[in-house]
Amino acid sequence: MKITELIGRNNGTAFSFEVLPPLKGTGIGGLKRTIDRLREFCPQYINITTHRSEYVYKDLGNGLMQRNRLRRRPGTVAVAAAIQNEYGIPVVPHILCSGFTREETEYVLLDLQFLGIENLLVLRGDKAKEDSTFRPVPDGYSHTTELMEQINRFNEGMFIDGSPVKVPGTKFSYGVACYPEKHEEALNPEEDFRWFRRKVEMGAEYGVTQLFYDNAAYFRFVEKARNEGITVPVIPGIKPLTRLSQLTNVPKTFHCDFPEELAREAVKCRTDEEVAALGIEWGTAQCRELMARGVPSIHFYTVSAVESIAEIARRIY
Repeated sequence: MKITELIGRNNGTAFSFEVLPPLKGTGIGGLKRTIDRLREFCPQYINITTHRSEYVYKDLGNGLMQRNRLRRRPGTVAVAAAIQNEYGIPVVPHILCSGFTREETEYVLLDLQFLGIENLLVLRGDKAKEDSTFRPVPDGYSHTTELMEQINRFNEGMFIDGSPVKVPGTKFSYGVACYPEKHEEALNPEEDFRWFRRKVEMGAEYGVTQLFYDNAAYFRFVEKARNEGITVPVIPGIKPLTRLSQLTNVPKTFHCDFPEELAREAVKCRTDEEVAALGIEWGTAQCRELMARGVPSIHFYTVSAVESIAEIARRIY
């Protein structure tokens, strides 16, 4: 069932969340504890992030360094299958440009199709840590729209080399990211919005936003979309504050502003516990306002925030 169908069948505002595959060698127990903690709120689906390989340097002891590629969080496809099989909850693996070749993407699509996973979130992904700007790997893509073109061709029964898929499977349905306060690399909000419109025109069935703390920015974005004839669901992405360090790191990393009221309370916090309490109160108020305005679903980012999300969900669902 498509994500749009899952959230459309829900009475009221649907609940979903995003998880990370476990670090290499750490097992899946921690991930299962996150799902066990949140499944009581009836998630309509669970997103699973994908992570590119990184370069690490090994000292050879002779004055030379050896550069190796390492994927710290392998297993997005396997994790997606494990969650769907064990919990019976639909999963949405992320498909990235970042760090993947066209052929690697094709095999991921084949694996997901074999597993009966039909929903994707299609993203460019972050730049490599060693790069100052985003650079695709050789035979990779620079833009989400290029990756979407490959998925669209695959849905039409064509491989990247132009040969036909002899036994086509179920077509993929996908969503994309959108940015109420603009992507960090966009020259201005108008340019950023044009990219979102283009992605919808190419087949994206919904958008899920970057995290934000100012509902006004979300409402402005949705209003602009509707005024320009874009009717797909725009799902708000929420991440409650939980740590003192996030008061400076989150606005810088995710390029989102704190509204004045939140900023006034945030500067009073002196401990992680105080920030977490503020995050729960602000997140609850945010979600209640979003629900009152009829959002189809709320999507939560769980990293370092599982208990806060559980408390917010307990209050609003």
